[in-house]
Amino acid sequence: MRKKDKKKLYRIIAAAILLAAAYTVEHFSLLPPVLKIGGFDILALLLFAIPYAVIGYDILLRAAQNIIRGQVFDENFLMSIATVGAFVIGEYHEAVFVMLFYQVGELFQSIAVGKSRKSIKSLLSIRVDSAFVEGDNGELEEKPCEEITVGDVICVKAGGKIPLDGIIIEGKTTLNTVALTGESLPREAVVGDEVLSGCINESGFIKIKVTKPFEESTVSRILALVESSTANKAKSEEFITKFARVYTPIVVIAAALLAVIPPIFIGISDFAVWKDWIYRAMTFLVISCPCALVISVPLSYFGGIGSASSKGILIKGSNYLDALASCDTVVFDKTGTLTEGNFSVTEVLCANGTDRRTLLSLAASAEKYSTHPTARSIVASYEKEFGASANDTDEVNELPGRGIAATADGKKLLVGNLALMRENSISGCQPNDNSDCQIEIFVALNGQYIGKICLADIEKSNAAQAITALRHAGVKRTVMLTGDREAVARSVSQRLGIDSFCAELLPHGKVSAVEKLINDRKSKSGKLVFVGDGINDAPVLARADIGIAMGALGSDAAIEAADVVLMNDDLCKLSDAILLSRRTRHIVIENIIFALGIKIAVLVLGAFGLVGLNAAVFADVGVAVIAILNSMRNLRK
Repeated sequence: MRKKDKKKLYRIIAAAILLAAAYTVEHFSLLPPVLKIGGFDILALLLFAIPYAVIGYDILLRAAQNIIRGQVFDENFLMSIATVGAFVIGEYHEAVFVMLFYQVGELFQSIAVGKSRKSIKSLLSIRVDSAFVEGDNGELEEKPCEEITVGDVICVKAGGKIPLDGIIIEGKTTLNTVALTGESLPREAVVGDEVLSGCINESGFIKIKVTKPFEESTVSRILALVESSTANKAKSEEFITKFARVYTPIVVIAAALLAVIPPIFIGISDFAVWKDWIYRAMTFLVISCPCALVISVPLSYFGGIGSASSKGILIKGSNYLDALASCDTVVFDKTGTLTEGNFSVTEVLCANGTDRRTLLSLAASAEKYSTHPTARSIVASYEKEFGASANDTDEVNELPGRGIAATADGKKLLVGNLALMRENSISGCQPNDNSDCQIEIFVALNGQYIGKICLADIEKSNAAQAITALRHAGVKRTVMLTGDREAVARSVSQRLGIDSFCAELLPHGKVSAVEKLINDRKSKSGKLVFVGDGINDAPVLARADIGIAMGALGSDAAIEAADVVLMNDDLCKLSDAILLSRRTRHIVIENIIFALGIKIAVLVLGAFGLVGLNAAVFADVGVAVIAILNSMRNLRK
């Protein structure tokens, strides 16, 4: 419990003791008889004014300050006028009790908000304000992170938090990324690996060359994103805010009319009649306070955002959390989202008596110094399978868009696509319609075709599981967009269980495809979610109803373009986000129906004098406490 909450708790306890003492003195007629002024027992008034001042001074003060600022109709004003009115009609103990119970509700609210903020505030602990910088003489100097520039070398000991983004230049370790990604499994990091600020260096001393300034580091961007997430309100929150602005002055005017008009017609000179109708008006005011809605609805969304962030799901605002609850169509980019984004050798087809090792060895030798992704995949495959490095070749000539020509042991070596083979009149090369072969690399030695290597971008291990989880979460349709051949797209979508696909798309074609899906959907209330890698797919992320960036923790484009950022490559977090959004909306609807239903019923009963201030307190503070407790269910992981 925070210091502020403890202080309020002590005030509540003190006021409760003073109220009990005052009620006991009054009930047993222990006060000496004194002259009453205008029907008021002065000693009783003073006796109950003490606990009232202890528990309600801040409410009265805030109400006065808000009136001076022109902000009249809020819960502070309603509670002040209702309890002061109760004093006017001689209901001293009820005035103190109403204020006391209201402060109990405020305490519950403060504790609940503190709990909902806890999961978000825990992220603040991942930020480090200083780092040890290696000087020219090799000595370490501690500097504030804001003063460290790109290119500086920082040192992080085992157990320390990484303060800035960079690349390991010395040492190796295991990194705990749970605070950033929600993933509890540590990952290995060696020289050349990129590391992100906020990770914990678990096992070894490492030196890191800084690649981004502090304000652009991963942890700084994440914290800025989380802290600003409450600025974007959901429709339910906007409705409640507008509702309270209109509703509050209406009920104040209605209470004033309720206090004045009936006595004029019933008995304008009868004090008992005035007292009865003023009491009803005070009851009406206490009931009408909209704090149950004003507090519980934003709290539900805030708790949902906090719960999501603890799972490695960053949601930019409660409007996006609310929109996710209406998701019925999920569209995926293929490469890097459903697949690993790295090509692997899937098949080696030898010809003219060449064996597998020779074919792979010759191809790897030619591709050894190429930076093309397919070249790196072939070299890596050969070295992994045979445990040997690729041989060097002579006269290497890289031919853009076709392949590589080189000399191996005095023989002319060609490694490339079908166009390169035909250009050099190599016979026997036949393209493969196999859908699992996305890229074909043909190999020819001394003018003779000796075989080809098939490569493909393989699916992520949990991709099919994630699609199944989305169906269980209520998603009606899944679609895959890709620039690959139709046969490749069909094969991938069938293996993963995706409903439909659009293949051979150019980058701008993805935007057109998403627009067509949005226009063609049957349910206009449903939302379309696009899931991409956040870099190449920024236009599509921006065009979709909700853009989700996959595994784009270090991507500026993802954080800028996406509405939701999944901080690792776990596709199963998609269904978690959707289920969380639906639970949040369900809790919000429960609170709205419950609070309005109880308030309307008790408002009618109070206007007819069938319930008093005690029932009014339940209809206000009691309902608020129940709604707050219901909202806190969203904090469970």
